[in-house]
Amino acid sequence: MKIEQQLRKVLEASRQLNLVENDRVKEVLLELALQARANTAYILEENQKDLDRMDPEDPKYDRLKLTKDRIDGIASDIENVASLDSPVGITLKETERPNGLKIKKVTVPFGVIGIIYEARPNVTFDVFALCLKSGNACVLKGGSDAIDSNQAIVSIIQNVLKKFGLNENSVALLPAGREETNEMLRARGYIDLIIPRGSQGLINFVRENASIPVIETGAGICHTYFDEFGDAEKGREIIFNAKTRRPSVCNALDCLVIHESRLNDLPVFAAKLQEENVIIYADEKSYKIFDGHYPHELLFQATPESYGTEFLSLKMSVKTVADFDEAIAHISQHSSKHSEAIVSENAERINTFRKMVDASSVYSNASTAFTDGAQFGLGAEIGISTQKLHARGPMALEELTSYKWIVEGSGQVRPK
Repeated sequence: MKIEQQLRKVLEASRQLNLVENDRVKEVLLELALQARANTAYILEENQKDLDRMDPEDPKYDRLKLTKDRIDGIASDIENVASLDSPVGITLKETERPNGLKIKKVTVPFGVIGIIYEARPNVTFDVFALCLKSGNACVLKGGSDAIDSNQAIVSIIQNVLKKFGLNENSVALLPAGREETNEMLRARGYIDLIIPRGSQGLINFVRENASIPVIETGAGICHTYFDEFGDAEKGREIIFNAKTRRPSVCNALDCLVIHESRLNDLPVFAAKLQEENVIIYADEKSYKIFDGHYPHELLFQATPESYGTEFLSLKMSVKTVADFDEAIAHISQHSSKHSEAIVSENAERINTFRKMVDASSVYSNASTAFTDGAQFGLGAEIGISTQKLHARGPMALEELTSYKWIVEGSGQVRPK
């Protein structure tokens, strides 16, 4: 393995992290937030090198782009993580057996967490902060699109670690090549858990090729169902926000599902959406309503491919349904189990939607844009898990721990 020596150093660093007190971790993270802000010009200069290699029309461009405000927001997230309680060393269960054995179930770090991600350099900061706070070392495998940004960020992180006398190999950035990806996915004994963040293609590749346990952070194909009992003003603002706030991220709206009795509300929604030049792929019934109320250059007939697509841009589809059951069926067929929403004033309808929709986050009368670790009060996130094993939804500190059993005896032996 070309990267085996590097991984061996990370493994050793992970063992040393078990001895670092939480107060020390907090100091490191607060210093990192300070250095992120202090090095804004340097980070933006390196980020621009990456941006210069990417077509601005590429949906990944906005994810790749860093700004002064975004770096300040990242630093604030790091400070939030620093302020949180450590998830390590918490007693989940405690008992004393009749033979006198004292048994505890205690939270512990995974050890070494590997993250494979695409053009999102903010992930580099977020992952390190969460991993350090939860006592884990991390191996980062960013895409070639963000190589200069990631190298700059990791250099800042490692300088902070050295300043506090911690092992700089607590974080490692691997080369961006495909061969290194394959080696990482087979690095049993060095990496305890792999978390992919990116396109469905990347996630599928990791799941199919990894010999290490994987937690999938799936694509975000997100729907909002505007129910027959929905409030049009709420719907207008929720749909607009979910689609346009940051269209390149996984919690953005991809498909509006609308009850046919509320089709005449579409012009109300259209008035907001055209402010941001949102391209709409409408089915036959909704197209007739949009026609004449929406710019022709932004309005297209939907095709089967318009549904079940994560657009990651200012595009969305519209699906008309005859009733609630059809809405549930459409969402079930096309959902990636990320985030789904209903706009309705009917409490029974909302409750049924919550029970029937299978997704990591289910909303009523709110934008799916809130599916985010910081917004959920978790400090930051390492990804949005769309699976059901171990973790689901925004993954933060708690999800980056496992547990061990601590057994205290006083000479007990088990009889034959």
